Amino acid sequence: MTDLLTTLLQKIDEPAAKYADLERYYSGTQPLAFLASEAREALGTRFGRMATNLPRLAITSLTERLRVSGFTGVDVWDDWLRNDMDELSAVAHREALLLGSSYVLVWVDQYSRPLVTVESAKQMACLRDPGTRRITHAIKRWETDTTTEAVLYGPDEIIRYRANSTGATTAGFKVIDTIRNPLGVPPVVRLLNSDRILDEGVSEIEDLKPLVDALNKILVDMMVASEYTGRPRRYATGIELEEEPVLDENGEETGETVAVNPYPESNRMMIAEEAAAKFGQLEPGDLSSYNNAVDILLSQVSANSALPHHYLGILENQPASADSLRASEASLTSRAEARQKQFGRAWEDVARLIVAVRDGVDPLNVDVRCKWSDASTRSVSAEADATVKLVSAGVLPVTYALQRLGYTDDEIEKIRVARRTEALDTAGVNLLRPA
Repeated sequence: MTDLLTTLLQKIDEPAAKYADLERYYSGTQPLAFLASEAREALGTRFGRMATNLPRLAITSLTERLRVSGFTGVDVWDDWLRNDMDELSAVAHREALLLGSSYVLVWVDQYSRPLVTVESAKQMACLRDPGTRRITHAIKRWETDTTTEAVLYGPDEIIRYRANSTGATTAGFKVIDTIRNPLGVPPVVRLLNSDRILDEGVSEIEDLKPLVDALNKILVDMMVASEYTGRPRRYATGIELEEEPVLDENGEETGETVAVNPYPESNRMMIAEEAAAKFGQLEPGDLSSYNNAVDILLSQVSANSALPHHYLGILENQPASADSLRASEASLTSRAEARQKQFGRAWEDVARLIVAVRDGVDPLNVDVRCKWSDASTRSVSAEADATVKLVSAGVLPVTYALQRLGYTDDEIEKIRVARRTEALDTAGVNLLRPA
């Protein structure tokens, strides 16, 4: 068991550098690329951070289209809402899209009810069976003020470890508690962001990193150019330069002098006694050439991330109608639907574990399907009009039509109760009406 613990703890540490790099790009705090050391030295402390945070936009645009609307086959929606999974599921999606994977733990709370928590891949790792690709063992490690805690989740038992120091990686852990696992499987589900069989999770922004670096470089060049050539530069001829003494490190004169501009940059008016003195200004630098480079990079970002042009601020291709808007977002919608299929299996496993914890059944014998809200940008009026026509023609029942419009199972049930109540009220009024 010590070898298993060490293996899992090492799997937590292996991608730590990669995760830190991805988080820097997500927060827009990555170091500036392509900046020469000479330029960095010339700019000194006058240049701050410059980053366009397109990675966060790419993650957020996908996350907001991944909304679990219910489950069929089992009744777990009340437990889902009680654990705030209608909100935390979006957190799990965001973590998986950024880091390549995220985790969900399902166990029992103090009231013997299913307890569902979302966990970060920075604190968890797992081993999978190469045949079934199901999780065989998983571990979670975290720190307190004085200790490092770890929990090993197996199919038969759950073992709690502790190291009496912070920052412990693989050494110093001792068993402090063991709990029997009646589920027969580890109560851990992994949301894996990958469209290949053997991948262990791929970040959604991995392909965007070099493009964002290039875009930031262009923006930096534009800012530097605007500082030095964007505003008009003045000149004067026929003016005698002033001499200033050169001081040493102690502030004393060295006997040498240097010629300086008699008109500091802050002076808005220049006056000269010399009759031959002339003043003028140079043409300001043309910064429009940077626009083409920015457009090329944004087009590459759009192609790699499926973000439509109006998301990226490209104003030449703004959609003119609801239909053109949906067409421009078709690629992003298709990518979101693909992620729904990937993450749907994980949420179905979560539902199986909820039923197993609540009802004491084998989770592998639970048949459940995950339902998602429409990933596309919908025109509410057009969608409602089309649905009403299908109901009027007898093609769709009312309950299915409400699901098509995005109502949850709870909302549909409340609508049905309200309609029955109104029907009974109407019938009661008719019975009391005199003949």
